[in-house]
Amino acid sequence: MEKRVVLELRGRNPSQIKELNLDNCRSTNIVGLTDEYTNLEILSLNNVGLTTLKGFPTLPKLRKLELSDNRISNGLNFLKGCKRLTHLNLSGNKIKDLEMLQPLDEFENLRVLDLFNNDVTNIDDYRAKVFALHPSVKYLDGFDREDREAEDSDAEEEDVEELNGNNDSEEDSEVDDEEDEDEDISLSAVYRDNLEEESSASSLFAGSDVEEEEDDDDDNDNDADAEHNTKAKDGENAREPEESTRGKKRKHEDEDEN
Repeated sequence: MEKRVVLELRGRNPSQIKELNLDNCRSTNIVGLTDEYTNLEILSLNNVGLTTLKGFPTLPKLRKLELSDNRISNGLNFLKGCKRLTHLNLSGNKIKDLEMLQPLDEFENLRVLDLFNNDVTNIDDYRAKVFALHPSVKYLDGFDREDREAEDSDAEEEDVEELNGNNDSEEDSEVDDEEDEDEDISLSAVYRDNLEEESSASSLFAGSDVEEEEDDDDDNDNDADAEHNTKAKDGENAREPEESTRGKKRKHEDEDEN
């Protein structure tokens, strides 16, 4: 087991590991796992050959533990350092009576418990007794108190995440408050930007109206000038025939005198 642990680390620091799979590595006891795995959330030790859990490390964030197909008959008290445990699979072990399950009382968040293929399941009213002894358990061997099958593994994981989220409610509340503040600031900035855009647009429209008025004034001036020039030209043209008539009259008078 110790070599397998080193192999799974792949040069990383134990505190960086959140999920560790040690299935099928052969060992009768826990070796290589230490309290350094402070962020470990999922640990799988299926079909390892464990006969005892003595030496099991303190894993404060462990929520899912797979221990199926081993030879464990007692010693669940060695899991006491895993207070956030929500999912425990002990199927295919050697647990014979309910007393061996007594240490599970300490796990207030335990929601999923699997004891399938243990001798304890042969006890009369086994399911009712286990649910009575461990009220936090929602699914036992894949079924709830009303013998309704668990929807799927995803649904179980959602329940687990919800419970873990309740433990971190204060931190989540602080994060939500910060996000609300950021959102308020962002909305204020957007509102201010919109006002500035509207102000700029109004200025542009106002400038456009002034320019149109100036253009209208220029057109009016041009029309006035054109009209004046036309009248002046018409006046000049009107004088030309009059002068021509006067010239012809004067010439006629000169001829009569002669």
